[in-house]
Amino acid sequence: MRRWTGLLLRAALLLLAAAMVGRGLPPGVWRWFTPERLLETAVRLETGAVRAPAESAAPEIVLAAPEPTPSPVPTPAPDVPDHTPEGLPILPASFPGGLTLRNATDDTPDLAALLAEGPSWRFSPEGPQVLIVHTHTSEAYTPSDGNRYEASDTMRTQDPNFNILRVGDVLASRLEAAGLSVLHDRTVNDYPSYAGAYSRSGAVVEQMLAAYPSIRMVIDLHRDALCSDTVVYKTVAELPDAEPCAQVMFVVGTDSLGLEHPDWRENLKLAVWLQDAVTQRHPTLMRPIDLVRERYNQHLSRGMMLIEIGSSGNTLPEAIRAAELLGDAMGSALAGLIE
Repeated sequence: MRRWTGLLLRAALLLLAAAMVGRGLPPGVWRWFTPERLLETAVRLETGAVRAPAESAAPEIVLAAPEPTPSPVPTPAPDVPDHTPEGLPILPASFPGGLTLRNATDDTPDLAALLAEGPSWRFSPEGPQVLIVHTHTSEAYTPSDGNRYEASDTMRTQDPNFNILRVGDVLASRLEAAGLSVLHDRTVNDYPSYAGAYSRSGAVVEQMLAAYPSIRMVIDLHRDALCSDTVVYKTVAELPDAEPCAQVMFVVGTDSLGLEHPDWRENLKLAVWLQDAVTQRHPTLMRPIDLVRERYNQHLSRGMMLIEIGSSGNTLPEAIRAAELLGDAMGSALAGLIE
């Protein structure tokens, strides 16, 4: 869903700089200025908080020093693809999260104060409490062994067994296991026309909130897209059990573009509170909260947020693993809000 603006421009500038100084570099150093390495550097500059997982980290380049010896990289398992179906390389990236904010607005929220306040609403014990919708319902992941699908577009499919609906099913079941009443709306909002998907999903949210006034939290569940024309990134949560797992990001909209959204700080308060709860249990699962200028329908509820699970470079099992951990940790915290 999200698009990382400026990556190609930064990569091009870095490539130009490398070309200007490359003739004077010691042998072996030039190989670090490949398009893939340059794009990875561009992602670091764009986000300010990305690093390669420890097992595949490139050693720091020190000019006028002996060429460093790279650490050995384990051979990937047969069912973990390293290229997309279109042939683009997939590079792993881990975004240190914790109680941090990637802020695209002019506001400077006090995260500690927001965390201390916590959510300003509570769940009723009667009726549905949480609604899960999907603006981009056909979003899918990199096909892997046992998880191949008929594509309706690049990294998209209408098969609910392999798109974001499957991940939504997992998240809903984990929240329900924690004692919450969850409605998972399966309306397809992005097909056959991708344009207007937010208008259609917004109408779904309004209808559901009118039909079920007990709903206090709305989740618009997506998968991210960290890519360019030459490379695709997969997010990696470095877990103690080493089981492959994607990372998760909360996206909070604001009124920065002039659209009415008076309660966006309430949405941010919820995101900060949940970010802290999940990070306490799984320190590497969460990416920084993304505070954006767009509102993404979040003006419809004081308890609404957009959640990105994994990226297009991740596989479906990696996204499902992330949804399981997120649902368990988030469900435990949210259950404490039931009156």
